Amino acid sequence: MSTIKIDGTEITIVNKGDEDYISLTDMVSNIEDGNKILERWLNTKTTVDFLGVWEQYNNPDFNSPELRGIRENVGSGNYFLSVKKWVENTNAKGIYAKAGRHGSGTWAHVDIAFEFGTYISPEFKLLLITEFKNLKKREASGIDQVWDFRRFLSKANYRIQTDAIQDVLIPLRNLPKKLEGIIYAEEAEVINKVVFNKTAKEWNAENQDLVKKHHNIRDYATTHQLILVGNLEPLNAELIRNGIKQYDRLLQLKQAAVEQTKSLLKSRAIQDVLLDSPNVEKHKIVDVKHIDTDKQSPDIPKLSDFNNKLKTALNYNPKEKE
Repeated sequence: MSTIKIDGTEITIVNKGDEDYISLTDMVSNIEDGNKILERWLNTKTTVDFLGVWEQYNNPDFNSPELRGIRENVGSGNYFLSVKKWVENTNAKGIYAKAGRHGSGTWAHVDIAFEFGTYISPEFKLLLITEFKNLKKREASGIDQVWDFRRFLSKANYRIQTDAIQDVLIPLRNLPKKLEGIIYAEEAEVINKVVFNKTAKEWNAENQDLVKKHHNIRDYATTHQLILVGNLEPLNAELIRNGIKQYDRLLQLKQAAVEQTKSLLKSRAIQDVLLDSPNVEKHKIVDVKHIDTDKQSPDIPKLSDFNNKLKTALNYNPKEKE
């Protein structure tokens, strides 16, 4: 799943059978009476003609005889064509409607989505095509794949941390079974605070619209941040098994983050390239100093010396040294 933005409207793109489908529902989400616009577009002879031609070229299972009856009735006052009716009657595959919590709405093949863009406005269609082409360029260059790979690794390493929590911290805390999840959440927040300068709870409060779409803080991490998450989780697990208290673990994790960031800033390897998440509207160089500052440090006493060292490390410039 990918997203693009057009004038502040986030539009979702999914891959289905090696073909890209765009959410028409997203396309009209910020337009007044957007759903009615979609209904009006579908109930025109021009749209039915276009859909029919597209299916005949791309769908060998298309039920062409049904097309004639639909075309004769569409546009009349007592006939209403829905996406569901179109698919059921013609066995179409270019457009479909989906219900449920995830991926609900009307989806269409990119060819059809571009045609719908014309109905919205020529400018919207041009912007849609442009942003879609930019997305394909990023995918072809491997930018998004680098981020996805790092996201996968950070999820995989999370298991190493949870095993240590299960083996060490849960027996120590002796909490009821239903409250054990608190310990897992606390340790995940330790990593979040070190890498993102905020907890997931804080990020959720700031990004409620994204939370409703089931996104989380790590979905918007840079590749460097994902590398740090993937490296710090096993380190935290080792510290837990060695009986290090959370306060001391936090300090050690922060120091490790500083040292690793210095190395990442010097690296030119493709796997270490600093890239934004594909969920971010625009790929840009992100300030890795966001790992920590005096203002953003966790509210833990006696960190002034550490923060001074942190500042020095994050201002490190390998070119100056050379």
